[in-house]
This record gives sequence, structure tokens and C-alpha cells, in this order.
Amino acid sequence: MATTGRRSFLKNGIIGLAAVGATGAAGNSLAQSARLPRQNVDPQVPREFKLGVVTYNLAKDWDVDTIIKNCEATGFEGAELRTTHKHGVEPTLNKTQRAEVRKKFEDSRVRLVSLGSTCSFQSPDPAEVERNIQTARAFCELAHDVGAIGVKVRPNGFPPNVPHEKTLDQIGHALAKCGDIARDNGVEIWLEVHGRGTQEPKNIYHIMTVANHPAVGICWNSNPPDVVGGSVRENFDLIGPWLRSCHIHELWDSEYPYQELFALFRSVGYNRFTFAEIDGSCEPIRLMHYYRKLWEYEAA
Repeated sequence: MATTGRRSFLKNGIIGLAAVGATGAAGNSLAQSARLPRQNVDPQVPREFKLGVVTYNLAKDWDVDTIIKNCEATGFEGAELRTTHKHGVEPTLNKTQRAEVRKKFEDSRVRLVSLGSTCSFQSPDPAEVERNIQTARAFCELAHDVGAIGVKVRPNGFPPNVPHEKTLDQIGHALAKCGDIARDNGVEIWLEVHGRGTQEPKNIYHIMTVANHPAVGICWNSNPPDVVGGSVRENFDLIGPWLRSCHIHELWDSEYPYQELFALFRSVGYNRFTFAEIDGSCEPIRLMHYYRKLWEYEAA
């Protein structure tokens, strides 16, 4: 995909949030010494992105009512419900149960943004790849019914004894099929930047150029390989044009330049969510209050 096309995709992907919802190297000396200076962002450019939570791991033992209650109490505005957790929002839900989940979120101040599947497409077994595509189909149908806009999938490393390029091509072609499914359900597929080796931004770029589908974007995952010379700008320029979602982790970690990342988000008008993917706590509300305050500082 040409650079111009990728830039257009980013613009359309961000601006199109409401429309989609309506339809259904850590270790370098600079990073170790201190966080990068605050980026120069025009103060007239507002921060449009929001803070949400991934149920992995902080909220893995919360049901839907508890997720909503705790997010409302702490100012978290959105949620990504990762599969297998207590919330129980799974493809096995019937139509009535799906409608109940949708209504709970619509009646709250918390948006159900995405469903975190574990679908992956790197297996050398074609039948296994097809099973994962069909599972992604079930999650896309569920996302449509409960009012989410995205389904997260992931690469999960390279299988042994298979050329890497072949695996990356295979993942990209599978994503294109998932993109057709997502489009038909009025939702999107988000490829998490994930997996040993596959999380390298150059490999995500390869996958996304093969997929080349307007309903397929990425979920930035705030990984150490994003950082080059203390900065994420190089890799943001590489794969950021497909940005549809973002996971963030421990904001106190000076080896990851969150201030720069958030400044880059502002510079391109990113108006979706940064989802906190952090460990649990015996005082979750207290932790969420502190996390939000630090997030507001980093994103200012």
C-alpha cells in the first residue's frame, strides 16, 4: 500500500469511529537515563483520545456490572473485553444475552469498544488457520450484536522450520479474509502488535501490506521493540498509519516514551482509546484513580 494510501487510512480510520460504532529498544542509554522531553504539540490541538481498560489482567475477575461500575467511578471511558474472563461476553451468548450486554453499556458512561479474541493465523496447519478465521467470524458477529466496533486478533510468533516471510504472508492473507467478515458485520479487525518476533514493527508492516484491507488496522501494544534510540517516532511512522487501537502498560516505566507516543497521537488527530493493560491490585479503585492521573499528565 502506498504511503499516501496508508495516511488516508489513518485519517479515515480515526474520523470514522462514530460511523462504525453506529453500525454495529529498551536498553539504550537515552531511554534508561530519563523520559524524553515533552514533545512540542500545538496547545490548540486538543487531546481527543480517551482512557479505557483491557480486562487482562486488572479486570479479569469482574463481571460486566463491576467493569462498568469501577470504570465510571474512576473516569475510565471504555473497555476491551478479553475472551475467557469473568465478564462472559463470548460468542456462546444468545441474542437476548447479547442485547442485555449492549443495553448495560449503552445505559452507562462506559463504551464497549472492542472484544479481545486470541485468534491467530501463524500455524503451518491450514485447518488450524481456518478454525481461527471462523472463530474471528463468531467474534465479529458478537461485536456487531453487543455494539463493539473492533475485534482484536494477534500474531503469536513464528512456527519453527517455516520461513518467516511465508508466515507473514500467510497471516496477511488470513487477515484479509477476516477483514471481509468484519466489513460485512459493520466492525473492524485489529491486529495486536504481539508475539516473539512477529511484534517487530517491520513484520507488522509486512503483514499489513499483504492484508491491504480497509477494515483491518492495528492495535499498538507499547512493546520494547517500538523504541529506537529512545524514540518511537520511526516505528510510529512505519505502522502508525494503520492505528485503530492502543494498549498501554506501566506509565512510570521511563524506558518507554509515553509522552512522545501521546504527542504523536495528538499530532495525527487520534481520537480513539488507549487501553490500560496492567496487573491487578487488591485496591483496584485506588490504582485506577492513580493511573488516570498519571495518564492525564503524560498525555497533556
